[in-house]
This record gives sequence, C-alpha cells and structure tokens, in this order.
Amino acid sequence: MKQLLDFFPLVVFFIVYKFVDIYAATGALIGATALQLVLSYLIFKTVEKMHLITFAIVTIFGTMTLVFHDDAFIKWKVTIVYALFAIALIVGQFINKPILKSMLGKEMQVADSVWAKVTWYWVAFFTACGLVNIYVAFWLSQEFWVNFKVFGLTALTLINTVVTVIYLYKHLSEEQRKELK
Repeated sequence: MKQLLDFFPLVVFFIVYKFVDIYAATGALIGATALQLVLSYLIFKTVEKMHLITFAIVTIFGTMTLVFHDDAFIKWKVTIVYALFAIALIVGQFINKPILKSMLGKEMQVADSVWAKVTWYWVAFFTACGLVNIYVAFWLSQEFWVNFKVFGLTALTLINTVVTVIYLYKHLSEEQRKELK
C-alpha cells in the first residue's frame, strides 16, 4: 500500500500530462502530492520527512511553473530533489550518522565500511541522475523528458535499489541471511 502511495503523484502527473499539458500536470502534481501527505497521515498516522520535503519542493517549483508559465521550473525540480538527496547522504556520512544505515541498519547489519560504499554509490547515482535530467530536460523534447522522468528515472531507481540490496545481502552474516529467508 505504501509503495502505491509513493507513486501516486507521479502517476497523476503522467496521466494529466498525456491528456492535457505540462501546466495542468504540474497543478495536478501539487494537488496529488498534498493528497499523498493527507492519505499517509490518515492511513499510517505519520508523514515521512522525505514526503514533506518533496511536497515543499513540488509546491515551490510547481507554483513557479504555473505563475511564470514556464516548464523549466518543474524540470529543475527533479535535479534539485536529487541534489538534496545526495547532499543529505554526504552530510550524514561526514557527521558520522549515515542515513542509509539508520534506515536499513536494523534489518541488514553490515560493517560501517559497507554502508559507506553504499552511501557513496547512491551519492554518485543521485548526482548522475540530476545531471542526466538537466540534459534530457533542456536538450530533448518535453514529451521525452516526461517519459524519462516517469519511466526512466523510476526504473533506474528500482534497479539501483535491487543492486544495493544484493550488495548488502552479500555482506550479511550467514545467521542474518537465514533470518531474512
């Protein structure tokens, strides 16, 4: 259920874009992201910090897109979100509070050096996605960018998540591997 809720704003954005245009899709994205927060609170009695940050960025850049009638703002939002994720991971690593370890460390106990490698891998991934988004957003067609944002970046993130889990699994003790099965 939670995963469906995570993808809800993206699906709404894509559908409205295909039937109307980027501006209607941007407005729908703002509304869907707000609804996501409300539903998350009603269903799970909590709102994730990431959802709040995403809502703030979507609202700011989406509003600028609508007010100035310029799709460049919503296109930049993607890169800014990825940049913030990368920066958060870097800061967490440098202040010795690795974010990924705090999120997954209870389920997957591996050495700190492994968490550091995974963190830097994701920093590189987010940085690369942000840079590729800039290229696709500003040098290719709007329709190509929307498809890339919805399908390409989502697929890349899912693939990287699987790669990360496989890498972490390889570094688990035999006892932990048995517990996960």
